[in-house]
Order: sequence, then C-alpha cells, then structure tokens
Amino acid sequence: MTPTQQQPIVEPVPADSIPDDTTGRALRLRIRQQELLAELGVLALQGTSFTGMLEHTARITAEGLGADYCKVLEYLPAENRLLVKAGVGWGPGVVGHATVGADLASPAGYALHTGKPVISNHLGNEQRFRTPELLVEHGIRRAMNVILQGDGSPFGVLEVDSRSEGEFSEHDVAFLQGAANILGMAIEQQRYQRKLQLALDRHQVLLKEVNHRVKNSLQVVSSMLHLQSAAVGDPDLSDRLTEASNRIAAIGHAYERLAYNADYENIDLVAYLREVIEDLEKSAAPFKIDFVAPDEIQFAADRAILVALIINELVLNAGKYAYPDGGSGSIFVRLVQLDSTSVQVSVRDEGIGMPAGFDPSASKRLGTRLVNALARQLDAELTQPATAVGTNFTLIVPLQANTKRV
Repeated sequence: MTPTQQQPIVEPVPADSIPDDTTGRALRLRIRQQELLAELGVLALQGTSFTGMLEHTARITAEGLGADYCKVLEYLPAENRLLVKAGVGWGPGVVGHATVGADLASPAGYALHTGKPVISNHLGNEQRFRTPELLVEHGIRRAMNVILQGDGSPFGVLEVDSRSEGEFSEHDVAFLQGAANILGMAIEQQRYQRKLQLALDRHQVLLKEVNHRVKNSLQVVSSMLHLQSAAVGDPDLSDRLTEASNRIAAIGHAYERLAYNADYENIDLVAYLREVIEDLEKSAAPFKIDFVAPDEIQFAADRAILVALIINELVLNAGKYAYPDGGSGSIFVRLVQLDSTSVQVSVRDEGIGMPAGFDPSASKRLGTRLVNALARQLDAELTQPATAVGTNFTLIVPLQANTKRV
C-alpha cells in the first residue's frame, strides 16, 4: 500500500436496509447471530457465574437458531452419560435430572468423543444414530450437537433441538460451535479461578499455621525466661530476665494478632494496631493508652509486625520511665497517613520527660536500641520532637519497603 492509499472503511449494514426476501432474511439471521455471540462474550468477560453462563448460553443459542429447545449436557465419565445441566424449553424434571447416552451410537455421544458436529435434520428417519428417548418424548424433529470443551478435557455437549420442520445448515453449526467455544472458555477460566482460589486459601491457612507456631515457640521461650527470673536469686538479673520475657511475649502477641488478620500480603494497619494496643493496655496498667487513627490504612503484613513492636517498646518505656512516682497517666499513640507513600506513628506521654541532651540514636538502653534497629529495618525516620511536657517519639514509615536494600 502506497502512502497515499487508504484502507477502505467498511460500514455495518443496517438490518432494516436488507431486502425482505430469502437471501435478506438469511443475512439478517446471520447478523443477529453475531450480535448474540457478542452478547455471550460480554457476559463471559463480566465474570458471570458458572450457572448463569450455562443458562445464558442455552437461551442465546435457542434464540439465534429459532429453536424451541436447547440444552447444555455435562459429561459424567463414571456413568458414560450426559446430564442435562441447563436448558430452555424443557418441562419440569428435565434440567438437572435427565440424562442421555454418551456412547458413539448417540448423536451427543458421537460429538463428544469425536469432536465433530452432528446435524440430524430428520430424526424420524435417522439411520446413523439412536434417537434419545428424551427427544422422542418432546416431539423433536431435528437437532444439532457440538462438543463443549472444558479445562483440558471436554465438559460435554451443546445441543439445540427443534420440533419444527426445516433444516439446520453449516452456517447454523458455525454459530452453535461459536457459542460452545465461548462457553468453553468461560468454563475453563472459572475452573482456573477456582483452583487459584483454593491455592490462595491453602496459602493463607499455611501462613496462619506458621504464625501460630512462631507464636507458640515464643511463648515457650518467654515462659522459660520468666521461670528463670523467679529462680535466679539476683534482683537485677531477675528484672532483666523478666524484661526479656515480656519483650518475647509481646512479639508472640504480635504474631498471634497477625495470624488472625493477615491477608496474603496486606492488612489493615489500623485494625491490627488497635488489637495490639488492647494487649498492651494490660502490661501498661495503670496507665491508659489513648489511640487515635484513621478508619483504615492498607499496609504490608510483614512490616506491620515491626511497627507493632516499635509501639510496644515505646509504650512500655513510657510506662516505665515517664511516671516514676506512680499514679495514673496517659500514653498517647497517634497514627496518620501523611500522603500516598508514608505513615506517621507518634507515641507521647505527659511524664517527667527525657534527661537533658538525651540522644535516642546514641542511647545504650536496650529498649531504645531495639527501636532504632527496627526503625532501620523499616527504612523509617525516628525523631524526638520537642514537647513542653513529657516525651514524644515520632516515626515516619514508608508504605512500601525499599526494594533496593540489600
């Protein structure tokens, strides 16, 4: 084609402009059949339910061929029969119950096993096949059968039946096979989706089981440290063992909460932290934890545990050091989504505050060192903004992990 040449534009032929003769009626029928196949394709793309696709295919096929009856037959290998899975025109007790033979002497069985379409325009004189009793009972004069492919193996047969005189043609077979192909692709896609969903469900069960076992192992370690702290006989060492036991128990609780809330990759960080803080309130008593957050923030499940552990350390440290004289007090935890890339977590108290010149990045306290280490793992920025009363720690956490980190 030269640069000056253009591809001709083919305009669709309006149905009302086609002459009303035999050729015109046939042309209008073919146009209508293409429209019906397009409609069926759209239904398949829309994810119509399995049963819905079977019913729509039967309805559309019958309409496109001007037939009284249509049925979708599902192959039952154990019985070597075909079950009427869906259909139109049939009386009560047929769909879901009636069966026909799937052997080569049956028109539907022949189409199933050979993959070749079968046209029987004169069932009363049919010599090639046995006419199924179901068709005889309903006065069917002519029928067509085409194979209905499934996921790697045939699902069954799509059959159209008519009580009127006339003949099905090769054009009709092409339409019937087109409908069967669309339905077959929908069946294959839905079966694939079911398999995928089963795999995802199994993955979730395994994930919960792993988290559950981690939590149980941590509880065992925590209990052993607690017993050791009670028997060591050294108050200072006992306090350190108890503190270690509490930290390990906190990790166990974080895993336990995750096991019941984790999706495959993401969770609602707000709901997760709310449950973690409910657990923390028991350890922080008599101090009250005031938690404020938006309705929902989607966050990676594995990173959510790190955020929970940081909050756990900061809250417990506040409860331990902010109010040394006892009494009641509040610890304020705030969660805010700053933008589409990060969230901010702050833990503040109204206690005595930190010593002058305190640098959290250079602190030798185990709790502060743990917070710094966890913040680095999150690629988060930990700061200590100035506050008139008490102490305030702020953590800015990226929503996504830094994939360039080694």
